[in-house]
Amino acid sequence: MTTMMGLINLEHEHDFLKELTYFRCGAATPFAGRYRLIDFTISNMAKSSISEIAIFTKSKYRSLIEHLGSGADWDLNKRHGGLFILPPHWEDPTDISKGDLRHFRNNWDYFDRSKSNYVLISGSQFISNMLYRDLFHHHLKSGADVTMLTTKYDRLLPEHDSCLKVEVDEAGVVEDITNDLKNPHVFSGVYVLRKALLLELIEDCIANHKTHFFLDGIKANLARLNVHSYNYQGYSAVVNSIDSYYRENLALLENKNYQQLFPTGDPVFTKISNQAPTQYKGTAKVAKSLIATGGVIEGDVEKSILFRGVHVSTDAVVKNSIIMPHCKIEAGAHLENVILDKDVTVTKDQVLKGAKEQPFVIAKRKTV
Repeated sequence: MTTMMGLINLEHEHDFLKELTYFRCGAATPFAGRYRLIDFTISNMAKSSISEIAIFTKSKYRSLIEHLGSGADWDLNKRHGGLFILPPHWEDPTDISKGDLRHFRNNWDYFDRSKSNYVLISGSQFISNMLYRDLFHHHLKSGADVTMLTTKYDRLLPEHDSCLKVEVDEAGVVEDITNDLKNPHVFSGVYVLRKALLLELIEDCIANHKTHFFLDGIKANLARLNVHSYNYQGYSAVVNSIDSYYRENLALLENKNYQQLFPTGDPVFTKISNQAPTQYKGTAKVAKSLIATGGVIEGDVEKSILFRGVHVSTDAVVKNSIIMPHCKIEAGAHLENVILDKDVTVTKDQVLKGAKEQPFVIAKRKTV
């Protein structure tokens, strides 16, 4: 039976969200009112019948572990397979591997023991709601060594600058992988290959003192590998900066975008938190906003996203802002183009204003 295991590689995802990644890795950052960035990738894997998923963590992974737990919310708390969080714990003094190759080498037994024939590898910065099995079926049908998930954007944004781009022929064969800023064919960071080929390329990279599996193992061997592209045409976003995080969150206030990312009957799974509905007091005014459970709204909220347990007091105004869980906005405060991390308190009559191109960000647990 042909099966596929999943790997979410966070080694090269550094503190790309600045203040929001002071105390957590980027994959654990809250998104869209009740999710974390990593939820989208794990949900896509789980819905594609990938029942064996590993995560290569780099640092600041306590919040990630707390969120994922046993994997039960993604139906991954299994006796065979399931969710494996693999932190950077190196004990072999003879190890010469570097970069993400250290993760592969030091977790070799995880791949070796698996009965899966193929491995799907992803990061956490590509946001979509799709079935990876469509990519897998395309990979098997094409006979490719590697199949890269790509998408074409009609409008290139700053977050796409750091993404790799692909050049393909009419048959979908990848002819080149570049950093061309004008190429709209963006590589999502998701790709699939045979497990045997993965292990072969890892050994070769380590023997030649390489540091980055995809760049050194696949991109550098493009001439000898049969690499194909699978173009995804659904709704997607790349979140790799504060600017893109802010923009892609607020884009979901448009019903069209929200319905495409969260279509009826096709959920994105996340950690369940059973809380009472948010209370809307008589003084509350709410317009075009996404508000999670457990909060209290007494003031004005407009074009904003409020996570669980947020309290907006009387005469307070929250506009074009993202407010993470358990924040408190006291009476008379005015927030516009602001991102508040968890457990922030904005005191009475404070005014915080950023720009749409550069929102004002307050780190976790601050009092302003």
